[in-house]
This record gives sequence, structure tokens and C-alpha cells, in this order.
Amino acid sequence: MTKKYKIALMRGDGIGPEQTEATLTVLSALEETASFRMKFLEAEGGDECMKRRGEALPAETVETIRNSDACLKGPVGESAADVIVRLRILFDLYANLRPIKSYPGIPAMRPDIDMMFVRENTEDLYKGYEFMVGDDTVALRVITKRGCLRIAEAAFKHALRRRKKVTAVHKANVLRVTDGLFRDMCREVSARHPDVSFEELYVDAASMHLIKRPQEFDVIVITNMFGDILSDEAAQIGGGLGIAAGANVGDRYGLFEPIHGSVPAKAGKNVANPTSMILSAKLMLDWLGEAAAARRIEAAVHKTLSEMKVVTYDLGGTAKTNEMAEEIAKNIRALSVTRG
Repeated sequence: MTKKYKIALMRGDGIGPEQTEATLTVLSALEETASFRMKFLEAEGGDECMKRRGEALPAETVETIRNSDACLKGPVGESAADVIVRLRILFDLYANLRPIKSYPGIPAMRPDIDMMFVRENTEDLYKGYEFMVGDDTVALRVITKRGCLRIAEAAFKHALRRRKKVTAVHKANVLRVTDGLFRDMCREVSARHPDVSFEELYVDAASMHLIKRPQEFDVIVITNMFGDILSDEAAQIGGGLGIAAGANVGDRYGLFEPIHGSVPAKAGKNVANPTSMILSAKLMLDWLGEAAAARRIEAAVHKTLSEMKVVTYDLGGTAKTNEMAEEIAKNIRALSVTRG
């Protein structure tokens, strides 16, 4: 029996709609020989939605996501805090997964980079608890035992599927209470996984070692704000934000999106690199349990990048967004024929 998935689709702002169309082209090619079908349900959200409707995340969008099997989302603009940060809280998407990997043809720092950031996604300063005290400002950093334990467990779970190494990144020598708790919970979970190698780095040292020895990292478990910053650094080391995908997952829901912004200066020009959103769809399929289909997407992206014949301007090519998507789709079809 053919499986059917309902996918909430948020096109986003800036280059988001173009990346979305490119990704749908690739997924359509994949479905031609897949054992499942996807029904995409439009879900508004972002700056343009705010202009039209006076709110960045309408209630019906939340309900559409709630009643879907997953959400595929393009980048949004200035309303990001009202959209993605709010969705992370509403659906308890506590793990932000950001794989960083070198691909052929991409000018990465090294050809053997393959790491996964497992970033806590619902706590820390991103709770947004800020207020004034006279002329001064205060931001509350919320780190809970439950939040630390479950993100550490998620990190070790992913490490068991990879190279069995976890690096906990924190600043417990200064932030002794909040990062001290995070460090202690990571150590506690590590003790339950003796088959996984474990190390700790202070966040400032980690930022240096990402440049010095990126090939040695496997899974990095990290708090929310530190993870946001370091994963962007690592993405550049691995070849740039144009190929950087992301997943926001919890125990019941999953939302998948590029980790970069909406790049309004390139909007509507059909020049944006679609790879980050296409690889986000790959993460979505992995999460849905469609591992074979996810591998086909990555293999087609790998082939397209290794040939470097039909790539966008940021990769040194002249192809349009839709042309690169069509090339990846063509390679998916070729892989389907090859594999029978």
C-alpha cells in the first residue's frame, strides 16, 4: 500500500518561495518511483503574511502544522522570532539538528568535514524574557534540567548512528549555574553511554577548534544561543550557508528549513541556491522513516555538485534556481533507473 504524507508547506519570504518551488521540483521527481506520496498543504507565515494579515503566524497555520505529518518551511525575514521561535515553543521542537558536511566541488575548509550540531531549541536567552530596570536592561537565561537531559540524550542517540563521539560545548567556568547544569547533565547522560566517546570544550575554544580541526568533530551538543552562532560558523567552514539544512524536531512533530535567512536582496531574481532547502527536505524524509528516498536526494545533490555544470552563482556557476533544481531532479531519475 502506498503511504501518504500530509506536509505543511510554508514558502517564507525573500528567496523562500523560489527555493520552495525548486524543492517541489525535486520531490516530484522523487515521487515518480517512490513508495509514498506527499500532499502539500499551504501554510502562511512570515513578513509577507504580516503585511497582508497583520500577523506573522495565523492560527490556521498552526492548526495546519498540527494536523500534518511534517512541515517544510522556507526562510522568513524580520518576523522570524514570531514564526520559527514561536513554532519551536508551541510544538516543543526541542532539538535543532544542523548537519555540516563537505560536498565535492564546494570550497570547504577540508574535504572530510562531517559533523552534526544537536542544539537545544526551546530555552536559553531565546525565551525572550527581557525587561527594563530603570535605564538598564536585563535578559533572563533559562536552562532547565529537563531541557539539558533530553538534548543530551538526543545527541548521544545521533552519535550512535554516526561515529560515536559527542562534544559538549559550554561556558561553565563563567556561567557556573546555567552552563554548569548543562555540563553536569551531559556528563550524566555520557555515563549511560560508555560506548560513545565524550569530550567537553568551552565555547570560545570550540569556535577556534572548529577552524583548527573540523574533521575531528562528530556530534556537537550545545545550548541554544551558542549553538545558533557556532553552527553558522561551521556551515561556512563546510562550504557556506547555501548548502546548510536544518531540522527542528521533538517527540511528535518535525519542522524542516534552511538555516539561513531570507536574503531579500536576491528575492525574485531566480538566482538563489536551492540546495539548503532541498537537503532540508532530505532531513524531513529521514525523520519520516523514508531513509532510501532521503539517500537518493543526497546522492543526486552530490552528483550535481561534483559535476559543477549546473550550479548557481554562489557556487561559481551561472544556473538559475529552477535550472539547478531540474538538474538535481534529472539526477534523481537517473539514479532510479540505475538502481532499477
